[in-house]
Parts: sequence; C-alpha cells; structure tokens
Amino acid sequence: MLSFTTVLLASLVGSAFSAAVDPTELVAELRDAPTAVDRVNLLPKDSQFVFDFFDPAAKATVGKGGKIVTANAATFPAVIDNGAAMAVGFLEPCGMNTPHTHPRATEIQYNVNGTIRTGMITENGGRFIMTDLQPGGMTIFPQGSIHFQINEGCEPALFVAAFNSEDPGVLQVAQRFLGLSPDVVAATLGDIGVEEVYGLDAMIPDNVALGTDECLKRCGISRSEQPTTQRQTRVSGNAFPSDIKTTGKYYTTDVKATGTHSTTASTSTYYKGTGGSY
Repeated sequence: MLSFTTVLLASLVGSAFSAAVDPTELVAELRDAPTAVDRVNLLPKDSQFVFDFFDPAAKATVGKGGKIVTANAATFPAVIDNGAAMAVGFLEPCGMNTPHTHPRATEIQYNVNGTIRTGMITENGGRFIMTDLQPGGMTIFPQGSIHFQINEGCEPALFVAAFNSEDPGVLQVAQRFLGLSPDVVAATLGDIGVEEVYGLDAMIPDNVALGTDECLKRCGISRSEQPTTQRQTRVSGNAFPSDIKTTGKYYTTDVKATGTHSTTASTSTYYKGTGGSY
C-alpha cells in the first residue's frame, strides 16, 4: 500500500528541496522583495520550486504514532506571498494526529489510503463533527477549529493537507492548555488540584501519538512508553509551586461513578521544557 502512495506523491511533488537548509536569510529577502518577479529571481534554481515530503531530512513533527511533514514559509520558501502551504501526515497503525488548531489557516484534508477518522469542533455552540475518510475522501477544517485525525487501520495510512496560508501555524490543544498557569488549569477543570495538574502535564505524549485503546487492541499493539518532550516551556508565570518541584511528587486521580476522587501518590521528574513550535 505504501509503495503505491509513494509513487503517487512522488508524481505530485517530484525531486527534493532540501528542508535541512536554514532558509532564514532567504525568507527575509523574499518578504522584502518589492515585486513577484523579484521573488522568483531570488530563487534561481528550479529545484527550489519542488518539495519532497519523502526526504528523510525534511523537518517533521514526530511521535510514536507517526509524523507530519509540512511545506510552509520556513521549510519551502517558494510559497512566500502565495498564500498556501501543504502537509503530509504519515500515520502508523492506530496513529493519531492529536487535537490541535491552525490559528492562521483553513485546512482541506485529502485521504490517500486506509481509513482515517477525523473529529472537529469549530467554536462554542458548534456541534461535534466526525468523518470516516476512505481513500479519495476529503474534508475541511475551518481556521481555528479544534480537530484530530486517527488511522483506524492496522496498516500505515497517509493524508495530504492543504492550507490557505504560507504560515498556517499549529497549536496542540492538550500540551498548550496544560501549559497555562497551574492554578488556572486546576480551576478550569473543576478545581481538581494543582498536584493533579502536574500529573496530567507529565503524561502528555508527543504528537503524533498512539491512538485509541480499541484500535490498539484490535491491531495487537501495546501502548508502550511515548516521548513527552513537546510540553509548554515553564516560566515564572506558569511554573508549578516550589514544593511540587522539590519533592517530585504528583497525584493521579481516579474518578468513580459517584463523582468522588481517590488519589494515589506517584513520582515524576520535574520538566522544565524546551518550548518552541513544531
């Protein structure tokens, strides 16, 4: 199946533009160019108008469940001032592109192979929308909507996403929400306690993550340990209380049918975070 998708995308994108090259200086020149002709002439090589999503050197968001490779203003300068970008999602069996938003773009997603389940909420008051995309299926995620994609199959799947911005941006919902001030997060979740927020923060896997228990069980995949490096940077405004940092303790919560809580002490290493975008 993947050999077919490789051929398909290769025919779409051709040979590589090396995403390993730092384009910062070139991007600045392209943005300052007075005309479109000047921008074209700042890209003298034909290869600079081609991006290879299968290039192993291409910058990607990587987790246990797969990776997302994006051609945007930073990785593919030819899109600058053209109002467009593209991403390709490589989802392993049961891999999930976890809930996120694009603050500056609407996304159109085309499914290449396998069955990909998507879910979306557009804004307060909007209903939840879910699709099961078969090969050749397409859906849309309006700008700012919270959405996710899950490979529901036991074989790798691939999707192509187009954006109407050269810099669509991405904001992972769980990582960023739990990166707010711990007392604010605790109050928002019903005052569960800052200690419990610390426990949740330490458990968030990197995107792309392993998906639902149902899929993992059906495909015979164990939910093994996942990296957790994409958490929000901690500064003074969103730092955990010093006693939590000192003891390295956090608490996990078991919510019973009655709505009562029982807590069990566990240990963890305080995470300072690396921050940045991905």
